[in-house]
Amino acid sequence: MAAFLLGAVLLIVQPQIVPSRPAINSNAETSSQSVQRELLKKTSQKNDFKGNIHSNGSCQQLPQTIIIGVRKGGTRALLEMLSLHPDIAAAESEVHFFDWEDHYRNGLQWYINQMPFSYPHQITVEKTPAYFTSPKVPERVYNMNQSMRLLLILRDPSERVLSDYTQVFYNHMQKHKPYPSIEQFLIKNGELNVDYKAINRSLYYIHMQNWLKYFPLDHIHIVDGDKLIKDPFPEIEKVERFLKLSPQINASNFYFNKTKGFYCLRDSGRERCLHESKGRAHPQVDTRLLEKLQEYFHEPNKKFFELVGRTFDWH
Repeated sequence: MAAFLLGAVLLIVQPQIVPSRPAINSNAETSSQSVQRELLKKTSQKNDFKGNIHSNGSCQQLPQTIIIGVRKGGTRALLEMLSLHPDIAAAESEVHFFDWEDHYRNGLQWYINQMPFSYPHQITVEKTPAYFTSPKVPERVYNMNQSMRLLLILRDPSERVLSDYTQVFYNHMQKHKPYPSIEQFLIKNGELNVDYKAINRSLYYIHMQNWLKYFPLDHIHIVDGDKLIKDPFPEIEKVERFLKLSPQINASNFYFNKTKGFYCLRDSGRERCLHESKGRAHPQVDTRLLEKLQEYFHEPNKKFFELVGRTFDWH
C-alpha cells in the first residue's frame, strides 16, 4: 500500500515531458488570426466612435456609400459628377482604409477623421478603386456596416487593361524613368501573359463573387463606365435613384469640351474639368494582340453577365 501511494505521489509531481520540437510561441499567433480578431473587434464597434463636430452643425461621420472600384474605370469622374448633388459630401483623396494594413490597424476613429464634414441630411462618400480587387475588403466593409450602399464603375476589360498600363507608363515618364512597352507585359513566351496584374484586375466575375458573399446584389450599383464617358447624365440619374437622392443633377451640368475630348462639369456657373491626366491616349497595340486580349475576356465577361443578371457592350 505504501509503495502504491509513493508511486502516485511521484506521478503527480513528475514534470511535463518537453516535446522534441520547440513549442510554438503563443505570441506568434498574433501575426495572423489573433490580429485579425482584434482588428475586426476594433472596427466593428462603430457606435463608440465619433467624428469632429463643427460649430456650424456639420461633423465627420462614417461613409454611407463607398465607390469600391474599379481602377481606371472612371471612379474619379463618377465622384466628381456625384459631388454636384448638394446632399453628397465626398472625401477628396483615396483613403485606402480597408486594403492597407497600416491604415486598417488605426481603427474606425482614424477612418472617420479622414472623412469630410457633412450635415445630417448628407451622404458621406469615399472612393478607393483598389477595394474591388482586394480579397479582405468585402468582409471588413461588412463588419463596419452591413447596409452599406456600394458603387462599382466598370469599363470594357480590354480598354481597362490599356488604361491601367497608360497610367503607370506616364507615372514613370514624369519621373524620367524608362518603362517597357505594353507588348512586353501582354506577351510571354509567345502567348498572352494572363499573369499580368492589369489583366487579373479585369476579371470582374472573380472579384464580384467575393463581394456577393457579404452584400446582396441590390446593395451594389454597377455604373457603366463606357456610357458615363459618352453620355454621363443618364448614368448619374441611375446613381441618384440608387442612393435615394432627390433628382438635383440635370443635363445642363454637363458640357462636352472639344479640346479635351470628354465631358466637363458646370456647377452654379462655374466650369471645371477632370485633371489633365484623365483621358490620355492609349498606346498603339497590334490589332492581332488586341483581338487576342478581347478573346481571352470573352468567357470571363460572360460569367460576369450571368452573375449580375445584366450585359454590357464590351468586345
